[in-house]
Amino acid sequence: MKRALDFTKSSEELPPAKVLCQRDLYCDSMASSSSSFPSSFSISSTSQWKYDVFLSFRGEDTRNTAVDFINYALERRGIYIFKDDEKLEGGKTIKPELLKAIEESRFAVVILSENYASSTWCLEELAKIIDCKKEKGITVLPIFYNVDPSDLRKLKGTFAKAFDKHEKQFKEKVGTWRDALNHVAGIVGYHVKNR
Repeated sequence: MKRALDFTKSSEELPPAKVLCQRDLYCDSMASSSSSFPSSFSISSTSQWKYDVFLSFRGEDTRNTAVDFINYALERRGIYIFKDDEKLEGGKTIKPELLKAIEESRFAVVILSENYASSTWCLEELAKIIDCKKEKGITVLPIFYNVDPSDLRKLKGTFAKAFDKHEKQFKEKVGTWRDALNHVAGIVGYHVKNR
């Protein structure tokens, strides 16, 4: 069963208890369906994790909609988020810092939008997230933002166009990226349609 989230509503229109409970992330729609998603997750201040949540997203598609909404809702409840445009220290090389942040996060929220695969940076993040899911047990929460999981699995639409370009320039990485997309498409997630 698909679950839909509406990111067009302001946070004031959403019942706070249904978005987040204290230091637990909670979505009613999450609780009502699959066991693939926990109905809530606790954030422990004494845990091994540096960040509670790592946000992976394509900025041009989602920065002023889904990303802002999620970031605001989580931070409002004291959940510590790594969002690349806020947590990188000046002068540091971006790639190692991002990959380290993924390793140090307990959850990864991946917002898969139409142009997500056009960014090799996003694909690198996703591959690392899937590795950490397998090796470190981080929980991955996908949000399919105006895309269908089958678009990722079958590389249709904008995903096909992006991979056509990547095949020419990044042959050695394309298989890893394709596997990561296929893996995340198989995780029960949230479906957002804004049109």
